[in-house]
Amino acid sequence: MTCPICGKQASPDYRPFCSRRCADVDLGRWLTEGYRIPAEAEKEVEDPAPDDTPPKPH
Repeated sequence: MTCPICGKQASPDYRPFCSRRCADVDLGRWLTEGYRIPAEAEKEVEDPAPDDTPPKPH
């Protein structure tokens, strides 16, 4: 297995990374939102127009 950051052989101590440095680089990318999963934009739902008629008594 190779390190996903630099491509060197992975170390058992830091698997799947080769070193603490590459593990920290990966963590930094997650924390700064360097990795993103593409998603479709949500459609905005418009609020219905308010009803001007008063409520009916029971």
